[in-house]
Amino acid sequence: MTTATTVFARFREIALQRGEAGFLNVLPETADIYGIAAGEISYRAMLERVERWRAVFATRGYGAGHRVGLLLQNRPLFVELWFALNALGVSVVPINPDLRVSELEYIIAHSEMNAAFVLAKRRDEVETAARQAGRPIPVVTDGDEIPAPFGGARPANPGDGASECALLYTSGTTGQPKGCVLTNIYFLYSGDWYRDVGGLIDLSGDDVRMITPLPLFHMNAMAVSLMAMLTVGGSLTMLDRFHPRSWWQSVRDSRATCLHYLGVMPSMLMGAPPSDDDRAHSVRFGFGAGVDRLLHTPFEARFGFPLLEAWAMTETGSGGVIAAHVEPRKIGTSCFGRPAAEVEVRIVGDDGHDAAVGVPGELLVRRAGDDPRYGFFKEYLKNPEATAEAWKDGWLHTGDIVSRDADGDLHFVDRKKNVIRRSGENIAAVEVESVLNRHPAIRQAAVAATPDSLRGDEVAAVIIAEQPGDRALAEDIVRWSLQQMAYYKAPGWIAFVEKLPLTATEKIQRGGLKDFVAQLMRDGAFFDLRDLKRRQE
Repeated sequence: MTTATTVFARFREIALQRGEAGFLNVLPETADIYGIAAGEISYRAMLERVERWRAVFATRGYGAGHRVGLLLQNRPLFVELWFALNALGVSVVPINPDLRVSELEYIIAHSEMNAAFVLAKRRDEVETAARQAGRPIPVVTDGDEIPAPFGGARPANPGDGASECALLYTSGTTGQPKGCVLTNIYFLYSGDWYRDVGGLIDLSGDDVRMITPLPLFHMNAMAVSLMAMLTVGGSLTMLDRFHPRSWWQSVRDSRATCLHYLGVMPSMLMGAPPSDDDRAHSVRFGFGAGVDRLLHTPFEARFGFPLLEAWAMTETGSGGVIAAHVEPRKIGTSCFGRPAAEVEVRIVGDDGHDAAVGVPGELLVRRAGDDPRYGFFKEYLKNPEATAEAWKDGWLHTGDIVSRDADGDLHFVDRKKNVIRRSGENIAAVEVESVLNRHPAIRQAAVAATPDSLRGDEVAAVIIAEQPGDRALAEDIVRWSLQQMAYYKAPGWIAFVEKLPLTATEKIQRGGLKDFVAQLMRDGAFFDLRDLKRRQE
């Protein structure tokens, strides 16, 4: 049992034990996409890389209290830098590569990061964002010499479990993302939970291997996948993204014994014609969320392993995770299991009282015992009001609507917050609206979720235009949007209207907007522009 109190300390401890065993595995397809070497990186080799980075950072004055941005996708370099910086007490700020200048500008300013390590093709854009933020940090690409941190040197101090390890940005409902301060304990406990939870989550044996297509700038891959494999001394294969056509070949080539998924993945995989190779793999289980309830049973029957649905959020980490990892799992429903003894939950109605069995309400969670926040996020950076609101009355208010059945199992119903959930990405409607309203042809825009069979939700924009709108204008708006914000935030559907549902104070009436969008969709008033939504290189 490890006694490490920081992520680097745990890595070093396990690396010394595992030696030449594989830690990170880069498949040829991923290597070609990234332009890096393919093959397995052993624990010993990774430790040597990390120690070299640590020595260089130390000589340049990186230390406790600094933050360093990482825009590196799922390259092993991300892990090398994170561990090396953690050894000195430096926090990392993972950056979604889909973010554009205005979004980067906000994160650089708000986080007060002291340097950023980015892909070479993004250097100019990040430097521009830093200048506009009034914080001209050094922006470094692979092969550059390491510059001194912006703001001056600080003494190195690895800290302890309570020290900040990472600052992860998550979409809120008030426009700008909130920075979740995550401690070493947050990451260490996530690995511990996965190692110890048991049931159908089987990480036993000397050759545990996981494959994930999910990004390191999300808590799932960074805190769950990576820390789980590190904690058990396993091997992690990180893809650049989910590729449906080559997915099963990647699973076979990685020799994965477990995999991580999001709801869109099983749907796409079930769309492929059945094959004799459907069960030609060594996967014991999949762990994720959001599988289509109608496809859950057919998927397991076809591919031969269980998809274990779970619930968590960046704010809870694994401190408040709930998972359907023991039988009966009630597949074919929206069941995500029941809380373990160490997690307390309430389901609260709009009146503030506990909801009856079968009645939906907001899910409230906390840790049982002396520390109700153990394993959870520490705080929202520079936002004590939002932190206090999230922890009102000593419970973390999740904003998710669930119900509890007579057996005590929880079922996901809907999201209380005005957040659009598209292919695993949280999109704040008001953030998209604030961008759209800057378009010269738009008088006012309102944004809401509309169901999408493949992606869960899609962004639907209802627009009052300065002049009568047509498809050409709708396409122009989407193309313009793709230059202003991450591609997934751009509208996939646009309808032009003469008026919007507003409150008495001229604010968008959110409940009415949802019904308005649904009626416009039934009337065929929307232009379907989903084919224009592509990542911008």
